Amino acid sequence: MAVTVETLEKLERRITLTLAAADINSEVELRLKKLARTVKADGFRPGKVPMSVVTQRYGYSVQYEVMNDKLGEAFSAAANEAQLRVAGAPKIAQKDESPEGQMAFDATFEVYPEVKIGDLAAADVERVVSEVTEEAIDKTVDILRKQRRSFAQRAAADVAGEGDRVTIDFEGKLDGEPFAGGKAEGFQFIIGEGQMLEAFEKAVRGMKAGDSKTFPLAFPEDYHGKDVAGKEADFLVTVKKIETQHLPEVNEAFAKSLGIADASVEGLRADIKKNLEREVKFRVLARNKGAVMDALVAAAELDVPNALIAGETERMVAAAREDLKKRGVKDADKAPIPEEIFRPQAERRVRLGLVVGELVRSNNLQAKPEQLQAHIEELAQSYEKPAEVVRWYLSDRNRLAEVEAVVVENNVTDFVLAKAKVSEKALPFDELMAAAN
Repeated sequence: MAVTVETLEKLERRITLTLAAADINSEVELRLKKLARTVKADGFRPGKVPMSVVTQRYGYSVQYEVMNDKLGEAFSAAANEAQLRVAGAPKIAQKDESPEGQMAFDATFEVYPEVKIGDLAAADVERVVSEVTEEAIDKTVDILRKQRRSFAQRAAADVAGEGDRVTIDFEGKLDGEPFAGGKAEGFQFIIGEGQMLEAFEKAVRGMKAGDSKTFPLAFPEDYHGKDVAGKEADFLVTVKKIETQHLPEVNEAFAKSLGIADASVEGLRADIKKNLEREVKFRVLARNKGAVMDALVAAAELDVPNALIAGETERMVAAAREDLKKRGVKDADKAPIPEEIFRPQAERRVRLGLVVGELVRSNNLQAKPEQLQAHIEELAQSYEKPAEVVRWYLSDRNRLAEVEAVVVENNVTDFVLAKAKVSEKALPFDELMAAAN
């Protein structure tokens, strides 16, 4: 029998499902008999519990289970017959009146929308480019040297200066009262590396081991510690030890200590350049991908199913709770997290997913096996044992699915950039790296 689909509003549809009462009762009886073979009850041997007892105990739950199963099967069959792409789970309610011997239900649900993508040739997209400079390589070398620096205690008469590591005791007070986080003993920091507020570093500069000093310190309005932000405290600081740092020389021994195959300064710089170029490529790609996705959303017309937005919102709330758990927040499962704050982002994600899905289907932009392999091998190059990383990706379907999603997005990005009005912007290396952090 043909399925009648009623259009309610935009994407909302309704169909009527009917189940034969005799079929429901027959299936319930069959499942109860099967259950009776193994069910246990006081005073009866296993398999010998009277059906009246089994029905009394389990009849309601079994009937509920059967109804759910039968309604699910009926809805699936009706949706397939009507060739509907259902978005989300249907809401099913029993009708007040039903034909004799039958049970009738209304199934209300949403369908996937028609996605209309406008002329991509009219879309404006800014594509950034960036390159690895010698200055960027120099900075990376300096970072590697600092990671392997050593410290030696300075003479008692020496004063603390730029680049020295100082060990101090300090205590801060607001209006004469100590405050949380304002006291420490044996605290170390390196002068000039921004680990402390500039006023704090300035006060310690020029002090000797054993010196003590009291000084005022004004906390910035945007300071991360809300209790002291925008306030002025008095600090007592005592210098316990001053150490000068020694950076390793950039030579063959240094290159060898880093595991560089070509243990030379040239080999070290070449290896750094290769790694930085890989990082730049991924960050540029991510930046350009974001610009393409913005252009796609702007160029598309579609209604977004509320059921999909609700599902995405639930996933985002669950992810937020999981993040709170990892941070050690007590009772993270009960933390009040308003769904409304996630809804705009959830709607954008769903909208973008529908648009990208349509573009992929209509233009055959699916990930090809050779693309997956190439992307995994490129990811693996930044690890010590690339072959093991490749096997790690290929051995798990979920990890492979993540790679596939990235490759598909890359295909979409290339496709749109090839059609859109593209303006190119050169982005300095430092700005690119800072923007991605």
